[in-house]
Amino acid sequence: MTQATGTAIKQDTSGLTAAITRHANDAVLGRFLEAYRWSVLGEFVHPAHYTRGHVLINQGSTDRTLYFLESGDLEVDVKSDSGQVHLALLGPGNVVGEGSFFSRLSRSASVAAYSDCKVWALAPADFDLLSRNHPSVALALSMALGAVLATRMLDLSKRIAVT
Repeated sequence: MTQATGTAIKQDTSGLTAAITRHANDAVLGRFLEAYRWSVLGEFVHPAHYTRGHVLINQGSTDRTLYFLESGDLEVDVKSDSGQVHLALLGPGNVVGEGSFFSRLSRSASVAAYSDCKVWALAPADFDLLSRNHPSVALALSMALGAVLATRMLDLSKRIAVT
């Protein structure tokens, strides 16, 4: 949606859809959110290109934006009493930000571009609009994100990487 007019601008999400489909590690988004639904989501997600080192998510912040990774890599780190701990390196087809998106709690980790990357952002306000205009797509996205959360929580090595 454009801020000034409130008019939907449909984005070409074919690159993102391909990355999600190819994502072999856990493929949760691809299993639970069919490719045709991404064409609808194209009205509500916003593409951005970031260079290596750009911080998308700051640990402790209250922003609830979701990020879907089309290309490049994202690094997930957490600051602890013993210093900074590297949690994960995520490739194309992954999503980050799902924990705070649902919980409305502050971010549990920081996420930065490990390499130049393209991400698609979904802000809570855009999700609310999606829910009103396309409830079945919003429900499918919620179920897919729930599956991502459950998968990450069940995998002990990734448990703390829910951002």
